Amino acid sequence: MYTGDSFVSMQKQITSNEIKIHNELLNIFHSVETRRFANRLGPKIFGLYQRFALIVLCKRSGKAPYKFVKELMESRWVSWLQLKEIPSKTTLYRWLKEYTLKDLRRFLQTTCKKPAKLLAVDATGIDSWQRSRHYQRRIGDPNMPYAKLDILIDTETQIIYDHVLRIKPRHDTLGASSMFKRCRLKQGKIVADKGYDSEPLHQVARQNNLELYAPVRKSSRNRPKGMWRKRCTQPDKDYPRRNTVESAIHALKCMVPALRSRLHYMKKREIAVAILVYNIERRIKILLRLFYRILFSNYFSY
Repeated sequence: MYTGDSFVSMQKQITSNEIKIHNELLNIFHSVETRRFANRLGPKIFGLYQRFALIVLCKRSGKAPYKFVKELMESRWVSWLQLKEIPSKTTLYRWLKEYTLKDLRRFLQTTCKKPAKLLAVDATGIDSWQRSRHYQRRIGDPNMPYAKLDILIDTETQIIYDHVLRIKPRHDTLGASSMFKRCRLKQGKIVADKGYDSEPLHQVARQNNLELYAPVRKSSRNRPKGMWRKRCTQPDKDYPRRNTVESAIHALKCMVPALRSRLHYMKKREIAVAILVYNIERRIKILLRLFYRILFSNYFSY
């Protein structure tokens, strides 16, 4: 772990919004409690924190790795991170390849420290290849390959708690079932749309101390089958707050309009880093909002 006077002096040099990004990266990296370098013997040019920070900053910039590396030499992050060398785009790709989804989920869990009382789940499609839709229509290709992304967010803070990316379109209940089984909340409520109206999904949620509310789909039956589905026939007061997941999906797709990676496992790592960047920026907005609220409340109290 990075400790000592070097980090204190490095933090004092950073100003404006970058200090908030740097503090969040430090907190996330220290919460995981990993070692300082990847190897015990051999050259120690890049530390694990430097690797992690450069991967997140590359995704946050929204640029291709070769452009990010080219502009990194002109930025102050070189001195702030105390880089001995400038990594190549291939090195960034290799570093990201070393992280597993389990490791990235551990980083993601550190940004979700506050227990959520009301969660919302939804799915969307993300373009799996960067291809022009204009020329797609010109060549007469109606199909556009896309990946299926399911996310689970806190309706109060809009922070993403968990996600599932499937390379091909799958039913919404499959991704929701995986996220419910991984959910560490002792109890909570989840709201979803009619696509998640499934009695087995209700049972999975109840087995993990979660309450799922999904409106019942229209059917020729007067009463739906299943005990938990019958309870969802009545309207719920918390269901209108489900719309916050649509706002989170819109913000995430503005950040990642299409997946750039070619391999399927790298696409999953790419979206995991993008969600981590989204949570970091979301936490910074929440902290700034709380700071200004306290500041203005003290100002008007005089």
